[in-house]
Amino acid sequence: MSTIAKMPGTARLWVYQATPAFPEDKAAEIKAELGQFASQWTAHNQQLQASADLLHNRFVVLVVDERQAGASGCSIDSSVRFLKSLQARYGTDLFNRMAFSYEQGGEVFTVPREEFAALYASGAIDDETIVFDTLVESLGAFEAGWRKPLGQSWHKRLV
Repeated sequence: MSTIAKMPGTARLWVYQATPAFPEDKAAEIKAELGQFASQWTAHNQQLQASADLLHNRFVVLVVDERQAGASGCSIDSSVRFLKSLQARYGTDLFNRMAFSYEQGGEVFTVPREEFAALYASGAIDDETIVFDTLVESLGAFEAGWRKPLGQSWHKRLV
């Protein structure tokens, strides 16, 4: 079970999408690195109640329970530095917000926005296709609607 599930629904959350996905044979190693980062993450020399996970070998999820200490500018900067080091080591991009992920046949695909729109126009994906909302900002929102049909997502206005 993921450690993110043990956090309250109000916990602050960030989703970073790897394009391309991380190599499957490196997933355990990456999860261990994420766990180590979360266990040492601080804000103003105060330990953050944080957790992290890797989902579908492509989504890095960071969660902070801000009831004791909140993630500040400096702590967020440290998470970005850590993520940039991950992307450099594993040859992926975690900051491309113009790529969209969807699920089809039990497999997750990530494509550029233009290709996503073309897939929709051709009927290869439709309003019922499950998409991943990387813009959710809390664990509660993540649990309630991280995965949703395209027709019920912000993605719809971009196709």
